[in-house]
Amino acid sequence: MEFLTTFVQSNAVMVSALILIVAYIFIATEKIPKTTIALLGGGLTLILGLLSQYQKTADGSIDPNYFINFVDFNVIFLLVSMMIIVSIATKSGMFNWMANEMLKKTKGHPVWIFVCLGIFTAIVSAFLDNVTTVILIMPVTFAIAKELDINPIPFLITEIMASNIGGTATLIGDPPNIIIGSTAGLSFLDFIKELTDIVSYILIVNIAILAFIFRKQLKTTPEKMAKVAELDNSNTITDKFLMWRSAIVLILVIIGFVLHDVTHVQTCVTAMLGASFLLLFEKPAKIFEEVEWSTIFFFIGLFIIIGGLDASGGIKMMADWILKVTDGSQAATSMIIVWCSGILSGIIDNIPYTATMAPMILEIQNQMGAAYAHPLWWCLSLGACLGGNMTIIGAAANVIVSETAAGKGYPIKFMYYLKYGVLVTFISLLMSTLYIGIRFLHWLG
Repeated sequence: MEFLTTFVQSNAVMVSALILIVAYIFIATEKIPKTTIALLGGGLTLILGLLSQYQKTADGSIDPNYFINFVDFNVIFLLVSMMIIVSIATKSGMFNWMANEMLKKTKGHPVWIFVCLGIFTAIVSAFLDNVTTVILIMPVTFAIAKELDINPIPFLITEIMASNIGGTATLIGDPPNIIIGSTAGLSFLDFIKELTDIVSYILIVNIAILAFIFRKQLKTTPEKMAKVAELDNSNTITDKFLMWRSAIVLILVIIGFVLHDVTHVQTCVTAMLGASFLLLFEKPAKIFEEVEWSTIFFFIGLFIIIGGLDASGGIKMMADWILKVTDGSQAATSMIIVWCSGILSGIIDNIPYTATMAPMILEIQNQMGAAYAHPLWWCLSLGACLGGNMTIIGAAANVIVSETAAGKGYPIKFMYYLKYGVLVTFISLLMSTLYIGIRFLHWLG
């Protein structure tokens, strides 16, 4: 045992990196649930002494390597609180009502339904998590496809991509952004200011391209169009008081996020207050069943694993390597981060990728200054979130839609999705590159 302890202490960077790489491999192959892998990796990190299990050292001083210090509870509580708010709001039927109203405005025309569903998915994904958004929109999509007698797969593929694109626009839209915001100290308003415009352009361009590609599949008869146009939406809201209560709280929480720079109240605290108020009218035990606890514990385990790499000096080594390769060039570093993030996030889960990269960029910021690192955070956000569109396993929303569609008799094959995913991801990253270059690197002088 003493030999093992000595070996680990002497080779802390190698051992912590090995734990992270092995965890990545198992997460990517999905042979074992990713939450189990993250917690097992976190447990190994603690058992091997890469992080301390105790808050104080033997002499009574505070241990900076205490594992709790590496768990970002701002991220954890923000995720849990938003899951509670969305779960309660969904019960009222408000999101389905909004979708149905939108469909009625299209008069049942397949192309306009296609475009509106894509835009609606993106907007909702900016304020709710991607998985919740696609779960809400899929039943509506299948119902419309059945009424119009057309293949739902073009709609589903577009909704996957729109959810990942829309989620890029805000702090709470996609888990990678929550990690980035917490690590970099970026506010809800910062994300709106820097990303909303470019994300809107990326969304419009890609939906237009997909509408053109799928145009031959988006055809039906006038009679079937009329049936969708006359959709009865009068009974969609199941509880009006719950709807108004949820809507008001959701709006106030978002306003609280926007006013963070004025109030200096953390986003997780704002979300927690909103969730707590809604829970006053609910049975908490029932609502807590709807929280994705596997995701929460996945984050906790992951933070501990990456904390081990950070405490060993591995994160600093990565930052030094990038700065050496790019010779300190801000432009070169930015391009490496946006394109590597985009490609790797299409292959592996973008959450562990972002959780690894965020401390590295923070280290670069410590070395080179906030002005140098500022565009790097947006490169990471754009790359990690948009790269999730590349493959059918690139993001959690992709997997949920794929599994649900297969269960309904409409399997989305990996290679079939890939040809659209690669196209949309390439266009998105190209537009992101131009934006970063013009906005932050002053390519136009």
